[in-house]
Amino acid sequence: MKRSIQKGFTLIELMIVVAIIGILAAVALPAYQDYTVRAQVAEGPTLASGLKTAVSDYYSAKGEFPTSNALAINGNSSGTAVAADNQGSYVAEIAVSPGGVLAIKYGNKVNKDIKDKILTLTPALDAAKNITWICGTAAVPSGVTKDTAASAVTNIPTKYLPTSCKI
Repeated sequence: MKRSIQKGFTLIELMIVVAIIGILAAVALPAYQDYTVRAQVAEGPTLASGLKTAVSDYYSAKGEFPTSNALAINGNSSGTAVAADNQGSYVAEIAVSPGGVLAIKYGNKVNKDIKDKILTLTPALDAAKNITWICGTAAVPSGVTKDTAASAVTNIPTKYLPTSCKI
């Protein structure tokens, strides 16, 4: 009896390869989706950098934190600066609230898991009155005092926060 030489793959070998690819995809897709949402959240602190400077300048000039975007940007309450002026692909608005807290609200083309959620950047002072920004649920550094009455609530799930914004 003469054996023939196998040419190509058998059906079972192809099915095993397809199963392995399916398992890898099932593991990789959720991790990739979390990575995508984290990248969307990262847009907020980047867009807020201009307002952080404006809040810091206002504090340097007046000795208190602004309570609105107009105060932070214009130095007085007259003007047209509104929260919607600071929009991005994923950020719907950035609003300065009492105590100089920046509330970053996500919307627009953002993932449904963080739509309408808020990330806060809270100013805190050290003994020399230098401003340190505390992102999200991050711990307050030693030697820095944070006015807890002025703190807004970050309600973005912890797994989506940038590393610097986690406890």
